Amino acid sequence: MGGLFSAGTNSYLVIMIWSVLFVLFVARFLRKIKEKKVVGSRIYKLPPGRRGWPIVGDSFEWYNAVASSHPPQFVEQQIKRFGKIFSCSLFGKRCVVSADPSFNRFVMQNEGKLFQSSYPKSFKDLVGKNGVITVHGEQQRKLHSIASNMMRLDKLLKINLLDDIQMVITQALSNYPTNQPLLLQDLCRKLAIHLMVNQLLGISSELEINEMAQCFSDFVDGCLSVPINLPGCAYHTAMKDEQDSLRRSKSVGEEMLTWHDYKAMPFTQCVIDETLRLGGIAIWLLREAKEDVEYQDYVIPKGCFVVPFLSAVHLDENVYNEALAFSPWRWMDSENQEKRNWRSSLYFAPFGGGARFCPGAELARLQIALFLHYFVTTYR
Repeated sequence: MGGLFSAGTNSYLVIMIWSVLFVLFVARFLRKIKEKKVVGSRIYKLPPGRRGWPIVGDSFEWYNAVASSHPPQFVEQQIKRFGKIFSCSLFGKRCVVSADPSFNRFVMQNEGKLFQSSYPKSFKDLVGKNGVITVHGEQQRKLHSIASNMMRLDKLLKINLLDDIQMVITQALSNYPTNQPLLLQDLCRKLAIHLMVNQLLGISSELEINEMAQCFSDFVDGCLSVPINLPGCAYHTAMKDEQDSLRRSKSVGEEMLTWHDYKAMPFTQCVIDETLRLGGIAIWLLREAKEDVEYQDYVIPKGCFVVPFLSAVHLDENVYNEALAFSPWRWMDSENQEKRNWRSSLYFAPFGGGARFCPGAELARLQIALFLHYFVTTYR
Protein backbone atom coordinates (compact mmCIF):
# COMPACT_ATOMS: atom_id res chain seq x y z
CA MET A 1 0.00 0.00 0.00
CA GLY A 2 2.85 2.36 0.96
CA GLY A 3 4.64 1.54 -2.30
CA LEU A 4 1.53 2.31 -4.35
CA PHE A 5 1.02 5.60 -2.45
CA SER A 6 4.64 6.57 -3.07
CA ALA A 7 4.40 5.80 -6.77
CA GLY A 8 1.18 7.75 -7.01
CA THR A 9 2.71 10.70 -5.25
CA ASN A 10 5.70 10.65 -7.57
CA SER A 11 3.42 10.53 -10.60
CA TYR A 12 1.42 13.45 -9.23
CA LEU A 13 4.60 15.49 -8.70
CA VAL A 14 5.79 14.78 -12.21
CA ILE A 15 2.45 15.86 -13.66
CA MET A 16 2.51 19.06 -11.58
CA ILE A 17 6.06 19.91 -12.65
CA TRP A 18 5.24 19.39 -16.33
CA SER A 19 2.07 21.46 -15.94
CA VAL A 20 3.99 24.36 -14.42
CA LEU A 21 6.64 24.17 -17.13
CA PHE A 22 3.94 24.11 -19.81
CA VAL A 23 2.22 27.18 -18.35
CA LEU A 24 5.54 29.05 -18.16
CA PHE A 25 6.30 28.11 -21.76
CA VAL A 26 2.91 29.30 -22.98
CA ALA A 27 3.21 32.55 -21.00
CA ARG A 28 6.66 33.22 -22.45
CA PHE A 29 5.43 32.38 -25.95
CA LEU A 30 2.43 34.72 -25.63
CA ARG A 31 4.70 37.45 -24.32
CA LYS A 32 6.97 37.10 -27.33
CA ILE A 33 3.97 37.21 -29.65
CA LYS A 34 2.70 40.32 -27.89
CA GLU A 35 6.04 42.07 -28.31
CA LYS A 36 6.24 41.21 -31.99
CA LYS A 37 4.65 43.34 -34.66
CA VAL A 38 3.98 42.73 -38.32
CA VAL A 39 5.22 45.37 -40.76
CA GLY A 40 4.55 44.50 -44.37
CA SER A 41 5.36 40.83 -44.83
CA ARG A 42 8.03 40.68 -42.12
CA ILE A 43 7.77 40.21 -38.36
CA TYR A 44 9.68 42.57 -36.10
CA LYS A 45 10.02 42.76 -32.33
CA LEU A 46 10.96 45.20 -29.60
CA PRO A 47 14.56 45.21 -28.37
CA PRO A 48 15.14 42.63 -25.61
CA GLY A 49 14.43 43.67 -22.05
CA ARG A 50 12.35 43.12 -18.97
CA ARG A 51 8.95 44.29 -17.75
CA GLY A 52 9.80 45.04 -14.14
CA TRP A 53 7.12 45.26 -11.47
CA PRO A 54 3.39 45.43 -12.32
CA ILE A 55 2.18 48.98 -13.06
CA VAL A 56 5.33 50.78 -11.85
CA GLY A 57 7.64 48.72 -14.05
CA ASP A 58 11.27 49.81 -13.65
CA SER A 59 10.45 53.39 -12.69
CA PHE A 60 11.71 53.23 -9.09
CA GLU A 61 15.09 51.80 -10.10
CA TRP A 62 15.29 54.30 -12.94
CA TYR A 63 14.66 57.34 -10.74
CA ASN A 64 17.02 56.10 -8.03
CA ALA A 65 19.77 55.78 -10.62
CA VAL A 66 19.29 59.09 -12.46
CA ALA A 67 19.14 60.95 -9.14
CA SER A 68 22.37 59.36 -7.91
CA SER A 69 25.98 60.40 -8.45
CA HIS A 70 26.18 57.90 -11.31
CA PRO A 71 22.99 58.29 -13.45
CA PRO A 72 23.76 55.53 -16.02
CA GLN A 73 23.82 52.86 -13.30
CA PHE A 74 20.47 51.29 -14.24
CA VAL A 75 21.28 51.46 -17.95
CA GLU A 76 24.67 49.80 -17.48
CA GLN A 77 23.05 46.92 -15.60
CA GLN A 78 20.58 46.31 -18.42
CA ILE A 79 23.28 46.59 -21.08
CA LYS A 80 25.11 43.64 -19.53
CA ARG A 81 21.97 41.51 -19.94
CA PHE A 82 20.36 42.79 -23.13
CA GLY A 83 22.79 44.95 -25.09
CA LYS A 84 23.07 48.68 -25.75
CA ILE A 85 19.50 48.98 -27.03
CA PHE A 86 16.97 47.41 -24.67
CA SER A 87 13.36 47.75 -23.58
CA CYS A 88 11.92 48.20 -20.12
CA SER A 89 8.82 49.61 -18.48
CA LEU A 90 8.95 53.29 -17.54
CA PHE A 91 6.42 56.03 -16.92
CA GLY A 92 3.56 53.55 -17.18
CA LYS A 93 4.36 51.98 -20.55
CA ARG A 94 6.99 50.21 -22.62
CA CYS A 95 10.12 52.19 -23.33
CA VAL A 96 13.18 51.68 -25.51
CA VAL A 97 16.42 52.89 -23.91
CA SER A 98 19.63 53.34 -25.86
CA ALA A 99 23.30 53.67 -25.01
CA ASP A 100 24.14 53.10 -28.67
CA PRO A 101 25.73 56.23 -30.23
CA SER A 102 24.40 55.55 -33.73
CA PHE A 103 20.84 54.95 -32.59
CA ASN A 104 20.95 58.03 -30.36
CA ARG A 105 21.96 60.11 -33.35
CA PHE A 106 19.22 58.46 -35.43
CA VAL A 107 16.59 59.48 -32.86
CA MET A 108 17.85 63.07 -32.51
CA GLN A 109 18.20 63.61 -36.25
CA ASN A 110 14.62 62.41 -36.84
CA GLU A 111 13.03 64.83 -34.38
CA GLY A 112 9.69 65.93 -35.82
CA LYS A 113 9.74 63.17 -38.42
CA LEU A 114 9.76 59.79 -36.70
CA PHE A 115 10.03 61.01 -33.11
CA GLN A 116 8.86 63.94 -31.02
CA SER A 117 9.91 65.21 -27.63
CA SER A 118 7.79 64.06 -24.73
CA TYR A 119 7.68 65.31 -21.16
CA PRO A 120 5.59 64.52 -18.08
CA LYS A 121 2.54 66.73 -17.51
CA SER A 122 4.11 68.27 -14.41
CA PHE A 123 7.10 69.43 -16.47
CA LYS A 124 4.86 70.90 -19.19
CA ASP A 125 2.84 72.75 -16.56
CA LEU A 126 6.01 74.30 -15.12
CA VAL A 127 7.68 75.42 -18.36
CA GLY A 128 4.46 76.26 -20.20
CA LYS A 129 2.69 74.56 -23.07
CA ASN A 130 4.06 77.05 -25.62
CA GLY A 131 7.70 76.94 -24.55
CA VAL A 132 10.41 76.10 -27.06
CA ILE A 133 11.14 72.92 -25.07
CA THR A 134 7.59 71.54 -25.14
CA VAL A 135 6.06 72.58 -28.48
CA HIS A 136 6.30 70.52 -31.67
CA GLY A 137 6.29 70.90 -35.43
CA GLU A 138 6.42 74.27 -37.16
CA GLN A 139 5.96 76.18 -33.91
CA GLN A 140 9.02 74.51 -32.42
CA ARG A 141 11.09 75.19 -35.52
CA LYS A 142 10.16 78.88 -35.49
CA LEU A 143 10.85 79.34 -31.78
CA HIS A 144 14.13 77.43 -32.03
CA SER A 145 15.20 79.57 -34.98
CA ILE A 146 14.39 82.77 -33.07
CA ALA A 147 16.32 81.58 -30.00
CA SER A 148 19.31 80.48 -32.10
CA ASN A 149 19.37 83.82 -33.92
CA MET A 150 19.19 85.76 -30.65
CA MET A 151 22.13 83.84 -29.16
CA ARG A 152 24.50 83.99 -32.11
CA LEU A 153 27.84 85.12 -30.73
CA ASP A 154 28.65 87.36 -33.68
CA LYS A 155 25.54 89.40 -32.90
CA LEU A 156 26.00 89.38 -29.14
CA LEU A 157 29.60 90.56 -29.38
CA LYS A 158 28.42 93.67 -31.23
CA ILE A 159 26.45 94.77 -28.17
CA ASN A 160 29.44 94.48 -25.81
CA LEU A 161 28.23 91.18 -24.36
CA LEU A 162 31.79 90.12 -23.56
CA ASP A 163 32.30 93.10 -21.26
CA ASP A 164 28.84 92.75 -19.72
CA ILE A 165 29.44 89.10 -18.82
CA GLN A 166 32.78 89.91 -17.21
CA MET A 167 31.28 92.78 -15.21
CA VAL A 168 28.56 90.49 -13.85
CA ILE A 169 31.12 87.80 -12.97
CA THR A 170 33.53 90.17 -11.19
CA GLN A 171 30.65 91.82 -9.33
CA ALA A 172 29.31 88.44 -8.18
CA LEU A 173 32.75 87.28 -6.99
CA SER A 174 33.43 90.56 -5.17
CA ASN A 175 30.34 90.03 -3.02
CA TYR A 176 31.87 86.99 -1.34
CA PRO A 177 34.11 87.46 1.73
CA THR A 178 37.78 86.64 1.45
CA ASN A 179 39.43 83.77 3.34
CA GLN A 180 36.10 81.97 3.62
CA PRO A 181 34.98 78.65 2.07
CA LEU A 182 33.06 79.17 -1.16
CA LEU A 183 30.07 76.99 -2.11
CA LEU A 184 30.81 76.82 -5.80
CA GLN A 185 27.55 75.20 -6.88
CA ASP A 186 25.49 77.92 -5.21
CA LEU A 187 27.71 80.57 -6.78
CA CYS A 188 27.34 79.07 -10.26
CA ARG A 189 23.56 78.81 -9.93
CA LYS A 190 23.27 82.41 -8.80
CA LEU A 191 25.69 83.61 -11.47
CA ALA A 192 23.76 81.83 -14.23
CA ILE A 193 20.54 83.54 -13.11
CA HIS A 194 22.33 86.90 -12.84
CA LEU A 195 23.63 86.63 -16.40
CA MET A 196 20.22 85.68 -17.78
CA VAL A 197 18.16 88.36 -16.06
CA ASN A 198 20.80 91.00 -16.75
CA GLN A 199 20.74 90.34 -20.49
CA LEU A 200 17.03 89.60 -20.90
CA LEU A 201 15.44 91.92 -18.33
CA GLY A 202 18.15 94.41 -17.43
CA ILE A 203 17.83 93.50 -13.74
CA SER A 204 20.85 93.99 -11.50
CA SER A 205 19.23 94.28 -8.07
CA GLU A 206 20.84 91.86 -5.63
CA LEU A 207 17.50 91.18 -3.89
CA GLU A 208 15.65 90.35 -7.11
CA ILE A 209 18.51 88.18 -8.35
CA ASN A 210 18.54 86.23 -5.07
CA GLU A 211 14.80 85.62 -5.33
CA MET A 212 15.11 84.38 -8.91
CA ALA A 213 18.07 82.19 -7.99
CA GLN A 214 16.01 80.55 -5.25
CA CYS A 215 13.14 79.92 -7.68
CA PHE A 216 15.58 78.42 -10.14
CA SER A 217 17.00 76.21 -7.39
CA ASP A 218 13.53 74.99 -6.46
CA PHE A 219 12.75 74.26 -10.11
CA VAL A 220 15.75 72.11 -10.84
CA ASP A 221 18.09 71.71 -7.92
CA GLY A 222 21.64 70.93 -8.79
CA CYS A 223 21.33 71.23 -12.57
CA LEU A 224 24.28 73.62 -12.81
CA SER A 225 27.61 72.91 -11.22
CA VAL A 226 31.22 73.29 -12.27
CA PRO A 227 33.93 70.98 -10.88
CA ILE A 228 36.08 72.68 -8.25
CA ASN A 229 39.69 73.39 -9.12
CA LEU A 230 41.43 72.03 -6.03
CA PRO A 231 44.88 73.46 -5.33
CA GLY A 232 47.55 70.84 -5.79
CA CYS A 233 45.68 69.02 -8.56
CA ALA A 234 47.47 68.85 -11.87
CA TYR A 235 44.65 70.33 -13.92
CA HIS A 236 44.30 73.21 -11.41
CA THR A 237 47.94 74.06 -11.98
CA ALA A 238 47.60 73.82 -15.76
CA MET A 239 44.53 76.06 -15.77
CA LYS A 240 46.13 78.56 -13.43
CA ASP A 241 49.24 78.78 -15.64
CA GLU A 242 47.09 79.38 -18.71
CA GLN A 243 44.90 82.00 -17.05
CA ASP A 244 47.82 83.77 -15.36
CA SER A 245 49.60 84.01 -18.70
CA LEU A 246 46.50 85.67 -20.13
CA ARG A 247 46.47 88.07 -17.23
CA ARG A 248 50.15 88.98 -17.71
CA SER A 249 49.57 89.58 -21.41
CA LYS A 250 47.03 92.34 -20.70
CA SER A 251 48.29 95.92 -20.91
CA VAL A 252 48.14 98.20 -17.88
CA GLY A 253 44.54 99.34 -17.49
CA GLU A 254 43.30 96.69 -19.91
CA GLU A 255 41.48 94.33 -17.57
CA MET A 256 38.64 92.94 -19.66
CA LEU A 257 39.27 89.85 -21.76
CA THR A 258 38.74 90.09 -25.50
CA TRP A 259 37.45 87.63 -28.08
CA HIS A 260 41.09 86.91 -28.95
CA ASP A 261 41.77 86.06 -25.31
CA TYR A 262 38.81 83.70 -25.25
CA LYS A 263 40.13 81.89 -28.31
CA ALA A 264 43.54 81.62 -26.60
CA MET A 265 42.24 79.30 -23.85
CA PRO A 266 42.84 75.81 -25.28
CA PHE A 267 43.18 74.07 -21.93
CA THR A 268 40.14 75.86 -20.50
CA GLN A 269 38.15 74.50 -23.45
CA CYS A 270 39.38 71.02 -22.53
CA VAL A 271 38.21 71.56 -18.95
CA ILE A 272 34.79 72.66 -20.22
CA ASP A 273 34.48 69.64 -22.51
CA GLU A 274 35.47 67.26 -19.74
CA THR A 275 33.02 68.89 -17.32
CA LEU A 276 30.22 68.53 -19.87
CA ARG A 277 31.18 64.91 -20.56
CA LEU A 278 31.04 63.94 -16.88
CA GLY A 279 28.22 66.13 -15.65
CA GLY A 280 26.27 67.78 -18.45
CA ILE A 281 22.64 68.75 -17.95
CA ALA A 282 21.38 66.74 -20.95
CA ILE A 283 22.00 63.34 -19.34
CA TRP A 284 19.14 61.66 -21.18
CA LEU A 285 16.36 62.71 -23.55
CA LEU A 286 12.75 61.57 -23.68
CA ARG A 287 11.17 61.05 -27.08
CA GLU A 288 8.01 59.37 -28.36
CA ALA A 289 7.63 57.46 -31.62
CA LYS A 290 5.19 59.25 -33.96
CA GLU A 291 4.73 56.08 -36.01
CA ASP A 292 6.03 52.53 -36.18
CA VAL A 293 9.78 52.93 -36.59
CA GLU A 294 12.03 50.22 -38.01
CA TYR A 295 15.62 50.10 -36.82
CA GLN A 296 17.81 47.11 -37.63
CA ASP A 297 15.79 44.01 -36.65
CA TYR A 298 13.51 45.90 -34.27
CA VAL A 299 10.31 47.86 -34.54
CA ILE A 300 9.47 50.68 -32.17
CA PRO A 301 5.67 50.92 -32.13
CA LYS A 302 3.86 54.24 -32.39
CA GLY A 303 3.48 55.90 -28.98
CA CYS A 304 6.42 54.05 -27.42
CA PHE A 305 8.83 56.15 -25.36
CA VAL A 306 12.43 56.26 -26.56
CA VAL A 307 15.29 57.38 -24.30
CA PRO A 308 18.68 58.21 -25.85
CA PHE A 309 20.84 58.01 -22.71
CA LEU A 310 23.66 60.36 -23.69
CA SER A 311 25.53 60.07 -20.40
CA ALA A 312 25.87 56.30 -20.82
CA VAL A 313 27.88 56.98 -23.98
CA HIS A 314 29.93 59.73 -22.33
CA LEU A 315 30.88 57.36 -19.50
CA ASP A 316 31.45 54.25 -21.59
CA GLU A 317 34.85 52.68 -20.88
CA ASN A 318 34.89 51.33 -24.44
CA VAL A 319 34.70 54.89 -25.75
CA TYR A 320 36.81 56.80 -23.22
CA ASN A 321 39.76 55.35 -21.34
CA GLU A 322 39.17 55.68 -17.58
CA ALA A 323 35.80 57.20 -18.38
CA LEU A 324 34.93 58.05 -14.77
CA ALA A 325 38.13 60.05 -14.21
CA PHE A 326 38.17 63.82 -14.65
CA SER A 327 40.98 64.25 -17.17
CA PRO A 328 40.87 67.35 -19.41
CA TRP A 329 44.07 66.19 -21.10
CA ARG A 330 42.16 63.44 -22.89
CA TRP A 331 40.82 66.10 -25.27
CA MET A 332 44.34 67.02 -26.30
CA ASP A 333 44.97 63.51 -27.67
CA SER A 334 44.71 63.28 -31.44
CA GLU A 335 42.53 60.15 -31.19
CA ASN A 336 39.83 62.15 -29.39
CA GLN A 337 39.72 65.14 -31.72
CA GLU A 338 36.97 63.69 -33.90
CA LYS A 339 34.93 62.70 -30.82
CA ARG A 340 35.31 66.22 -29.45
CA ASN A 341 33.20 67.96 -32.10
CA TRP A 342 30.04 68.36 -30.00
CA ARG A 343 28.03 69.52 -33.02
CA SER A 344 28.43 66.28 -34.95
CA SER A 345 30.15 63.66 -32.77
CA LEU A 346 28.43 60.34 -32.13
CA TYR A 347 30.23 60.03 -28.81
CA PHE A 348 29.93 63.51 -27.32
CA ALA A 349 26.55 65.25 -27.32
CA PRO A 350 26.34 67.49 -24.23
CA PHE A 351 23.94 69.86 -25.98
CA GLY A 352 21.70 67.25 -27.60
CA GLY A 353 21.36 67.21 -31.36
CA GLY A 354 19.09 67.53 -34.35
CA ALA A 355 16.26 70.07 -34.43
CA ARG A 356 16.44 70.48 -30.64
CA PHE A 357 20.16 71.15 -30.42
CA CYS A 358 20.68 73.69 -27.63
CA PRO A 359 20.59 77.17 -29.24
CA GLY A 360 22.66 78.63 -26.40
CA ALA A 361 25.55 76.15 -26.60
CA GLU A 362 28.19 78.65 -27.75
CA LEU A 363 27.03 81.30 -25.30
CA ALA A 364 27.14 78.78 -22.43
CA ARG A 365 30.71 77.82 -23.27
CA LEU A 366 31.73 81.48 -23.43
CA GLN A 367 30.23 82.21 -20.03
CA ILE A 368 31.82 79.15 -18.43
CA ALA A 369 35.25 80.04 -19.84
CA LEU A 370 35.06 83.61 -18.57
CA PHE A 371 33.87 82.47 -15.16
CA LEU A 372 36.70 79.94 -14.86
CA HIS A 373 39.24 82.62 -15.76
CA TYR A 374 38.14 85.00 -13.02
CA PHE A 375 37.57 82.23 -10.51
CA VAL A 376 41.00 80.66 -10.97
CA THR A 377 42.85 83.98 -11.00
CA THR A 378 40.92 85.37 -8.00
CA TYR A 379 40.79 82.44 -5.58
CA ARG A 380 43.51 80.21 -4.18
